[in-house]
Amino acid sequence: MTQLREKILALKYPSLLLFAAAIWGLGTVFIKGIVAEIPPFWLVGGRFFSAGLVFCALFAPQLAKLAREGRLVRHAKVALVLAIPMIAGYMANSLGLVDTTAAKSSFLTGLYCVLVPFIAWTLTKKRPTAFNITAALLCVAGVGLVSLVGQTSLSMGWGDAVTLLSALLLAIQLAATSKLAPGMNMLAVTALQFVFGGAMALGVAAFVEQPPALQALANPSMAASLAYLVLGATCAALLLQNIGLAKVPAASGSLLLSFESVFGVLFSVLLLGEALTPPMLCGFALIFLAVVVSEWLPSSRLTGRKRRPMRRLREGGALPHSVVGTHAGPAARPQMHARYELPPRID
Repeated sequence: MTQLREKILALKYPSLLLFAAAIWGLGTVFIKGIVAEIPPFWLVGGRFFSAGLVFCALFAPQLAKLAREGRLVRHAKVALVLAIPMIAGYMANSLGLVDTTAAKSSFLTGLYCVLVPFIAWTLTKKRPTAFNITAALLCVAGVGLVSLVGQTSLSMGWGDAVTLLSALLLAIQLAATSKLAPGMNMLAVTALQFVFGGAMALGVAAFVEQPPALQALANPSMAASLAYLVLGATCAALLLQNIGLAKVPAASGSLLLSFESVFGVLFSVLLLGEALTPPMLCGFALIFLAVVVSEWLPSSRLTGRKRRPMRRLREGGALPHSVVGTHAGPAARPQMHARYELPPRID
């Protein structure tokens, strides 16, 4: 039972990241018309500030408890650090859409899965493995097949360059979240992160863009799309992302989140009747293979290494010096570190 419970817990946090990717993928169906009606910086700022107010109201008791314990300032500092690359990345991505196609934007943004292992290396001093690098390249190839079908030109314009900048900023945010989230109350951090980020974007929007027309916001379909954007694609998905990244390594987490492109195409096929092509299916297979390379192969290889000395002992041979150690006792026994830790208490 203990081993079964550990396996279930090991799948819990990666599943949260996949669920977040599915929410974002479904969002591509519901929010297609929003960017044509609302200026991008106002959209980003309103989206995150509204989500932050919702979370502050929902998690007010936890914020109050952190304040009484003298830990709110520390959480606010972490939230501010995470809010800066997050909101800058979303603003850059929205700005890039002015001068690039949605397909190219999806592909270029997906390049963050290549960048995350190296940015995490600078933050944690943990060198990316060959599995990480191979999986990231497979993921990029898969996202390219999913996103760039039918594209006749891959030339680089200023919109593409800004979108690449957004991928870098989002990679920094993912790696920083994975580094700073452990030990923090991620409900409180996420609420404050949204408020800080939304306020920054609204401040920029007030200087560089005209405010959106009120009649556009009154449209029922627009209101429904905005509600999904705020409550689903922001509140729910980014909260799941932050909780998941507190327990999943940044490199693995970025690959799981890249399934957003897969879910986006699947929901477009199911709900909008778009065609599913052979290159798209190949892209799905490559993204799935990337997750297998990143998640399953390293653990299976480590398990094999652990079993080989035990097999030698059963066959009557001696254990190697590296396993036995120089003296008897608990320190001499090989230890198997869990890939994911048990969840912290959130109170």
